[in-house]
Amino acid sequence: MEPGGRRERRWRQLQGPRQEAAEYYRDHRVPQRMEEALNALFPLRPADLYGELANYFSKFSKAPVICKLVGRKVLDGVGQPTLEVEIYCTVKNYEKRICSTVMSFHSQIPENALPETNEADEKERNDSVNTAVEWVSDSLNTMLRDLKPTDQCKVDEMLGEYFTKQAEFKKEIEKQEEAAAEVTLALTSCTPSATALPGGKKAAKPGRKVSAAERMIPPAEPVESVLCGSLAIGATSLAIAKAGATVSRIPLYLHIALLKHGQDLPKEMTLPLPMVTLLNCEKIPPAKLKLMKEVMLIPPVQLSLKQGIERVLDIQKEMTRLLESPGKVQSSPRLADSKKGKAHNTGKKAPVKGKYEILTGMFKSPDEMVDMYVELINKFPFIIALIDPLRKEDRQQWNNICCALGSKCYLIAEDAATCISKLKSDQKINIPMCSGVVLKYINQTKVSDLIELTGLVDGQRHITILGSPDGESSDDSLVDLAVGLGARFIKLGGLSRGERVTKYNRLLAIEEELAKNRTLREANLEFIAFDEESQPEKQLSEVLPPPTQDSLPPQLSQRPENSTLT
Repeated sequence: MEPGGRRERRWRQLQGPRQEAAEYYRDHRVPQRMEEALNALFPLRPADLYGELANYFSKFSKAPVICKLVGRKVLDGVGQPTLEVEIYCTVKNYEKRICSTVMSFHSQIPENALPETNEADEKERNDSVNTAVEWVSDSLNTMLRDLKPTDQCKVDEMLGEYFTKQAEFKKEIEKQEEAAAEVTLALTSCTPSATALPGGKKAAKPGRKVSAAERMIPPAEPVESVLCGSLAIGATSLAIAKAGATVSRIPLYLHIALLKHGQDLPKEMTLPLPMVTLLNCEKIPPAKLKLMKEVMLIPPVQLSLKQGIERVLDIQKEMTRLLESPGKVQSSPRLADSKKGKAHNTGKKAPVKGKYEILTGMFKSPDEMVDMYVELINKFPFIIALIDPLRKEDRQQWNNICCALGSKCYLIAEDAATCISKLKSDQKINIPMCSGVVLKYINQTKVSDLIELTGLVDGQRHITILGSPDGESSDDSLVDLAVGLGARFIKLGGLSRGERVTKYNRLLAIEEELAKNRTLREANLEFIAFDEESQPEKQLSEVLPPPTQDSLPPQLSQRPENSTLT
């Protein structure tokens, strides 16, 4: 027993080091040799190698394509129903939600509508949003499936064709209804009108007779009808642009800039200057200030956007202190905290008896309006912009005011640019003579439309302003659109309410990003001197001289704040 026990103990003594050596070789030598071999071939760690291999093979996978569109009824910033569009794409054989966007509902209200009808009809709004949801989730979902979200032009072309078909279908239905109404009227109206006067004479209209030499305001143009469900077109186009930026892994403003410049990214980009609403002069009966709708501040160009916003906030706080001081009666204007979308037409220049009503009971002819604005700018040279100083139909007076004040301030047309589909006509901007236009992304407007229009505006030496629509949402895509399109200004409203502040914060974030990448170019202000002998029907590119370096009044660089009136 003893010899056998010794042999067993000896075997165990020899087996231990042998087993330890085998385990050490297995645990260390082989992986070490493999790592040495991999490092010799690829100077990367195994984890990095696997990532590089994954990225390499992913290049051979199919590009992301649209697989599903979802329309949803949501609420905007004032609690009204509007449309949200979600985009889903097939990415590496998996369905993935890419982005969403919210489109603000916009409807034009007749100028002479009664106060109680100024708000959009609730039933009409609900019908339009419901129709838009149906278009997105049904027709557009089927039509755009399997397209690349980066192919914006093709998508917008298909969206435009779909909208045209829907508009033609609506016209056919309206013609049939009109024909049926005429037949019914012919059968029921067999007696002459009881209101007709003997001898066929028409009743005289009351009012003072106006001399032929006195120029009156032209009649208002008819309101452009809005196709029910049209906001589905604009919302889908913008959602596709956001999806294209997401799959390309670039910010939306860079994606828009690439689309505008034919995939050639500008070396530097300029931020649009914000037009910050300080005072809102609407809805202050009975002594309403009808000349002005709102007073806005534009930060000086020599300040950064962050510094400019801080300065505007300081002014806003001071205005609040002055308006709320004890013992003082609050003046008619109020801080810009009212809800947009409510009675948004009350700020128009009201025509009464062919004249402008600048104050309750105070009227001025079109010629007197031009003289009044000239006196205003001469007295307050730091007003650098007037938005809609005249009605859009009064084209002759637009020509006169541009010749008188074009070299001293910007004269901006906003109401005339509301219907984007009517702006372009034979490579011209079909608006009164002006310094620039306010473009709003509403209804059937597509991203390609804005790119084409801003290119045309730039070519005719106008300036572009991107404006927030009446019904706001927290979607901040408007800011990226303004930066990518190279807009000179952006009009977002006051520094209050979450849906507006979100957009200002996005503008600040873009400024920080561009400054970090050293691609931020300083903004500038150059006014344009119009030729006094030019006619409004001519293209601005034919009548405007090149801008001069001294076109900006020297006082502007010395004042802490610029301002504008609308």
